[in-house]
Amino acid sequence: MPAVTIRNLSDATHRALKVRAAQHNRSTEAEMRAILEAAVRPEGALRLGTALAEMSRTIGLTNADVEALEQSRDRPAEPLRFG
Repeated sequence: MPAVTIRNLSDATHRALKVRAAQHNRSTEAEMRAILEAAVRPEGALRLGTALAEMSRTIGLTNADVEALEQSRDRPAEPLRFG
């Protein structure tokens, strides 16, 4: 697992982190991990699978529709005819 070093952190910020960690009953290092996780992976982030499932429900896509798409996917495509 990668390790990160934070240099030049002010004493005031370090003290504040220690206080915040104590309030959450965890180590300062665990508190920093929690802060970083929350910053880069917010709980409300849109997930692609969830968005696609919601779109499918909105347009009324059924399991039968999905099965029909899967069956047609396995057949060779017809060539385009011009003229």
